[in-house]
Amino acid sequence: MKIFSKEQIYEGDQLTAKKQNITSTELMERAGIQIFNWLHVRMQGAQVPIHVFCGIGNNGGDGLVVARHLITHGYNVKTYVVNCSDKRTKDFLINYDLIKQTTKKWPDMLGCETDFPEIHKDDIIVDAVFGIGLNRPINDWVKALFQHFKKSQAFTLAVDVPSGVYTDKPIEDEFGVVWANYTLSFQSPKLVFFLPETAKFSTQWEVIDIGIDREFLYATETESEIIGKNEVLPIYKPREKFSHKGDFGHSLIIGGSYGKMGSVLLSSRAALLIGAGLVTSYIPKCGYQIIQSSFPEGMVITDESETLISNIKFNIEPTVIGLGVGLGTDAKTVLALDTFLKINKTPLVIDADGLNILSKKKALLKLLPDLSVLTPHPKELERLIGSWKDDFEKLEKAKSFSKKHNVIIVIKGANTITVFNEKCYVNTTGNPGMATAGTGDVLTGVITGLISQGYDALGATVFGVYLHGKAADIAIEDLGYQSLTASHIINALGSAYIDLFKQPEQPQEQAQKTDDKK
Repeated sequence: MKIFSKEQIYEGDQLTAKKQNITSTELMERAGIQIFNWLHVRMQGAQVPIHVFCGIGNNGGDGLVVARHLITHGYNVKTYVVNCSDKRTKDFLINYDLIKQTTKKWPDMLGCETDFPEIHKDDIIVDAVFGIGLNRPINDWVKALFQHFKKSQAFTLAVDVPSGVYTDKPIEDEFGVVWANYTLSFQSPKLVFFLPETAKFSTQWEVIDIGIDREFLYATETESEIIGKNEVLPIYKPREKFSHKGDFGHSLIIGGSYGKMGSVLLSSRAALLIGAGLVTSYIPKCGYQIIQSSFPEGMVITDESETLISNIKFNIEPTVIGLGVGLGTDAKTVLALDTFLKINKTPLVIDADGLNILSKKKALLKLLPDLSVLTPHPKELERLIGSWKDDFEKLEKAKSFSKKHNVIIVIKGANTITVFNEKCYVNTTGNPGMATAGTGDVLTGVITGLISQGYDALGATVFGVYLHGKAADIAIEDLGYQSLTASHIINALGSAYIDLFKQPEQPQEQAQKTDDKK
């Protein structure tokens, strides 16, 4: 699913009105009706007080449409205009006149804190104050209004985006933002729903279709894209009946040091369980018995050193190399990596101490093969690209780094984002249970194993991040967040593959499962 920028959304609105021969007011009516329908289906005429707060722009016009339809359907509605400017859009004024023709209870004008209405915990707030059109700091009394919403603890529904949140830059003051329980986003989600600093302002979100021109939606290229099952299914490569292990490549995992052999074991197992034909672990001598006894399907090559990687030499021809897990940053290891990178031509997936070494010796970045995959956690990313002031700057720095070095960067997090050149791929799988030791090592093995099978580097990364998160989602159904381990994720990788082809359960099937558990 594409994530359209604010400018693209405006362009889509104008093109839709032109091609469908409708006015912008009629398009606003369509959008407002969709919001009303969402509420109507869930409320079924319940007389809970609904407070609809409308700005004086197009988002406010949407809110007035919602309020008008709620009124005509007999709901207990109170409408307010947040009078924060002398300027009003044409479509707002048209809908303001329409609501005055619908009810004798005209919208209340709010201009200061003494105008704020009483809102109870069991009421409903509809936030249609700013939407994506906000382009300037907001008034202090409007900030106080948003804090009034929050203190009431009433269920808050945001129209398109929580008011006070910009779509293309960081917020200036958290007190000037609506904290929404639910956001209904027109036609596509907004990138801010997935960034750590702004995602918290909407607990849940949902996209509603307002009929934007299909050709525009299909043909328009976006800088960001959401990755779910529908997006990864075309990436999946089915196996042929007469295929053999040689068809699925040879993954080499290089890493480990004394006391850190578990990371290599996790990566190696993940590479095999995701489908690599052969997996070899390159480790210090101290890890030989650990890997051989714990991973009988794999092969082992040992370094000449007992406790660390000191001289990377092997006589095999791997398809892809996963490098860095448990590696350590000893001077001998740094020198070994330097020497290895100068002669290596094999595709690389680099994690953990492999990244830390690159951060300390940035000249080594020039030696990386094109389309190497880097999988840093936040601190490793900061060491690579430098610090950032906010999530938007972080993404811009990651894009610049990717473009400069022609590498793929995986920004790990609640919504892991894969960055390549100017494009971001936002993952939708995964859960808080993954905040545990070793899950990053598993991801390194997963991506390595996919490249081994012939997936291109970007496809393997996007697909691997999805499968990694999906395996964790499947595993927590029986384990819960707190008990999830990296090994559990590896063991659920097969189920993640199977899930790709499962049809959504029907309500009656879900009910039957609930009864069976009882």
